[in-house]
Amino acid sequence: MERGLSSQSRLILTGLGALLVSAAASSVAGIYLGSVSELLALIPGLMVLLPSIIDMRGNIAGVFASRLSSAMHLGEFSIEFQEGCVLGDNIRASFAITILIAFVLGISAYAGSTLFGLPVVGITDLVLISVISGVVSGLVVMGITLVIVLVSYRYDLDLDMIGAPTVTTSGDLVTLPILVLSATFVMLLPPSIRLALGGIAVAVAVAAILYTRRRPEGVGPIVRENISLLIPLSVFGTLAGLTYSLNLEDLVTFAAFLILIPPFMGILGSIGGILGCRLSTGMHTGELNPSFLPERSVVHHFIISYLYTLILLPLLALIAHGAAVLMGLNSPGLGMLVIVSLAAGLVVMTLVNGVAYVTASLSFRYGLDPDNFGVPVITSLIDLIGAAALVTAIGLLL
Repeated sequence: MERGLSSQSRLILTGLGALLVSAAASSVAGIYLGSVSELLALIPGLMVLLPSIIDMRGNIAGVFASRLSSAMHLGEFSIEFQEGCVLGDNIRASFAITILIAFVLGISAYAGSTLFGLPVVGITDLVLISVISGVVSGLVVMGITLVIVLVSYRYDLDLDMIGAPTVTTSGDLVTLPILVLSATFVMLLPPSIRLALGGIAVAVAVAAILYTRRRPEGVGPIVRENISLLIPLSVFGTLAGLTYSLNLEDLVTFAAFLILIPPFMGILGSIGGILGCRLSTGMHTGELNPSFLPERSVVHHFIISYLYTLILLPLLALIAHGAAVLMGLNSPGLGMLVIVSLAAGLVVMTLVNGVAYVTASLSFRYGLDPDNFGVPVITSLIDLIGAAALVTAIGLLL
């Protein structure tokens, strides 16, 4: 019993340590977002694209880490990169998915902006921004994730507890500045060059599809199963971006909220990712049953999620307020930031607990891999309901 309690405490503290690092890094991304608030208005449609491309970057890397974590627990993982091996196939599949999803996100952001009557740059420009930033940030985040995977394997760490926070934070920290730089780079190019690069982006997407179709085993099934989920989920990220864009004036007025958005979403996504990975691994190993009602051991994971939320969200509010004050930006006050973040965060986490369990249970029960569904569904849901909850809390409490 003592060994069991010690093991549980070690897991909880491992997760908390990873989340604290994630909180600090995500706050850096938030401070950067607050500093480029004027650019969001200068490149119409960029704010609509921002949540979805950050979310998808974390989703793809999160699935990559989750699948490898389950492979480690099942004894199927090895450090081999050739085709037919777990690690090599997942790396190739993740890169193909990155290209295809980035292409779809650019089209989705343009369509959403047009549908809601928001100003937006041309579809070629937005797709090009999405593909360039998606591929560049994807390579960086995939490299970081691979390092975490290999370190976890070498030192016998539980990848479930550190994978999701690490890749989510990497997605926030890396993708945001790369997106801004890519947007600036693209918009400074002559129209003819942009059009030519747009054609190349289409060719690269077609090549990714053909490569996948010619790999009926290994890479092919991973890409098809993920794409079938990630493309519909990209709509959630676009809706989240539209939610922020429709309230952009209020967010810019109190720029502390802009600083809060990336760490708020990142931490909730990391907590949800840990939950999803633990549920997936538990079902793979037979420790958890996909029953209609959650077992006591599942409720234990829910409680840990709430504990992380209550510890970390006030810390994020403190960082956002302090950064706003130091940068000379407006803030509604530390107390109000804490109340808004906690009110919105607890609502989001309650919904996430339920969705995480239902997603893992249904996917496992119907013969699908919950590793492919848990992290993307959770983080995409957090993007949408997190944006709605945060904006609603701001409107009700201010």
